[in-house]
Amino acid sequence: MSNKNNNQINVPQAREAMDRFKMQAASEVGVNLTNGYNGHLTSREAGSVGGQMVKKMIEAYEQGMQ
Repeated sequence: MSNKNNNQINVPQAREAMDRFKMQAASEVGVNLTNGYNGHLTSREAGSVGGQMVKKMIEAYEQGMQ
């Protein structure tokens, strides 16, 4: 199995916005994120942040369809 990291932002200028989005999602689910490495998080906490981000993206997409 490869350890290659494919977590790259397609538009480099969007990194700051994605970081703010991630922090907002973490705050909404009660996870304490810090800038940089967050190795102290449990899988459950990290997953809840990612899940909240996906939920918000789907909501934004659905709003755009109306």
